[in-house]
Amino acid sequence: MSKVALVTGAASGIGLACAERLSADGMKVVLADLNQKAGSENAKRLGGTFVAADLGTRDGCRKLVDEALRAHGTVHVLVNNAGFQHVSPIEEFPEDQWERMLALMLTAPFLLTRYCWPAMKKQKWGRVVNIASIHALVASPFKVGYIAAKHGMIGLTRTAALEGGEHGITVNAICPAYVRTPLVDSQIADQAKANRMSPDEVIEKIMLAPAAVKRLIEPREVADFVAYLCGDAAGVITGAALTMDLGWTAR
Repeated sequence: MSKVALVTGAASGIGLACAERLSADGMKVVLADLNQKAGSENAKRLGGTFVAADLGTRDGCRKLVDEALRAHGTVHVLVNNAGFQHVSPIEEFPEDQWERMLALMLTAPFLLTRYCWPAMKKQKWGRVVNIASIHALVASPFKVGYIAAKHGMIGLTRTAALEGGEHGITVNAICPAYVRTPLVDSQIADQAKANRMSPDEVIEKIMLAPAAVKRLIEPREVADFVAYLCGDAAGVITGAALTMDLGWTAR
């Protein structure tokens, strides 16, 4: 029987790359996103299911898992990827953006893990992969909401891993540096405008300044790592915050 993988933020970027790779590996994929057009088109292309859900709400998270269970009877793999970015100093950081970031990038992964947990326990096999960030391990200025949520995701990962081990469930976080996604493209444009630089200069002088490997990560490279963690060969890896940081934290 094919395994069932639920991937959030799957209409583009890392989430879409994960859905494509897991589908290629023979899994039935459930794509979740607010972008109904792109999400539906990609789900159809992959022979999967699309669910439009606002994961910043409890009802949206419940709806997503209920529809996945209704369509497939169970969930084997959960990839928590959905997120967004906001950049501003703490004293100017909008309170509603803080609340939205924590809801989507920390509360939603908890709720989705909680709602998938009974099915994973019942089948004595499950894989939860949280797409964190190098900013789950280190900080940068002007990203307080994003960094707080990603740091919290590591605590969620470790706790869930301790509880899931006896039930055959592994829980891990992947912490990539900058990945070539629409989200990062928008950051490059914003930084170029703010610093009066070209986009290439932003990548070289700001984004890749701490890195040993001087290039952006491709979404498929993150998806390949996700696929490995979702396989039986990675059954002994759990509770880990695994870096794909181009050497950022080697300093």
